[in-house]
Amino acid sequence: MLDKNGIAKRIAKEVKDGYYVNLGIGIPTLVANFVRDDINVEFQSENGVLGMGPFPFEGEEDADIINAGKQTITTLNGASFFDSATSFGMIRGKHVDLTILGAMEVSETGDIANWKIPGKMVKGMGGAMDLVASAENIIVAMMHTNRAGESKLLKKCSLPLTGVGCVTKIVTNLAVIEVTPKGFKLLERAPGVSVDEIKEATEGTLIVDGEVPEMTL
Repeated sequence: MLDKNGIAKRIAKEVKDGYYVNLGIGIPTLVANFVRDDINVEFQSENGVLGMGPFPFEGEEDADIINAGKQTITTLNGASFFDSATSFGMIRGKHVDLTILGAMEVSETGDIANWKIPGKMVKGMGGAMDLVASAENIIVAMMHTNRAGESKLLKKCSLPLTGVGCVTKIVTNLAVIEVTPKGFKLLERAPGVSVDEIKEATEGTLIVDGEVPEMTL
């Protein structure tokens, strides 16, 4: 089973040389810490940063340099800062190759709910709706179940949707899953996790095709 850093480390393997990548709030922000040193990747944040680096070490934070989740960040050589209008122009103009988002729920058809829980205070929509409407490659990083042990991979989302039919892949603490026209396809198991455990934790249709390999990090 993976922790948050493990999820981020596995997703980092999906980041390719030359990609422009947007990282959502939560687990996705950790992905920048695990990208290979031998590839060139530009991380974009909708609050107006291109060229984000890993999180700063304690004592090296600059309160004026933050991501969209108001966390302090570092920047790489050549990084640039700009207004939100320019940032969303990049997103809506489909200049982002990969978007990595957290989620409260994902449906077997690729719908995502990640912005609102009725009756509870959450951070709000932010740039999520623009990202899911514009991006062609969306990976969700999240825990497989909620705090009550209920599945977050559902036949149909119960929470207000952020986007419809847009998620391509999900990486959880239990598995790597692809969203297909027939449902969730199990690609990899987390270390020490069985296929039966993943089935039990997945409410939506789970497709298991042959032997499922254990993921490598």
